Amino acid sequence: QVQLVESGGGLVHIGGSLRLSCSASGSIFSIHAMNWYRQAPGQQRVWVAGMPSGGRINYEDSVKGRFTISRDNAKNTMYLQMNSLKPEDTAVYYCNMRGADLLGLQFDSWGQGTQVTVSS
Repeated sequence: QVQLVESGGGLVHIGGSLRLSCSASGSIFSIHAMNWYRQAPGQQRVWVAGMPSGGRINYEDSVKGRFTISRDNAKNTMYLQMNSLKPEDTAVYYCNMRGADLLGLQFDSWGQGTQVTVSS
């Protein structure tokens, strides 16, 4: 079983920055894809940014140029650097990783979510 633990959320003013982290632990053999999602109050969870293994990084249009997804393979950790934050970025942010464990079984794990609030 693979567990993800998120950190880094908080309250920030408009135009501020935050960096979210998502660390994976467990019997990980490989990670195929890393993604960030967010869910605003009363809305569905939506995809924000993704980093497939060996593929091109992609961003949802509203965060392009402001958010940067990255990974540290040695630590099984991914990050979401968020700059120029806007009130509409307020949401609970979730990380997601898909891959294979040491038994060859596929996993699709989610973090617990971290609140990001952008205030004026």
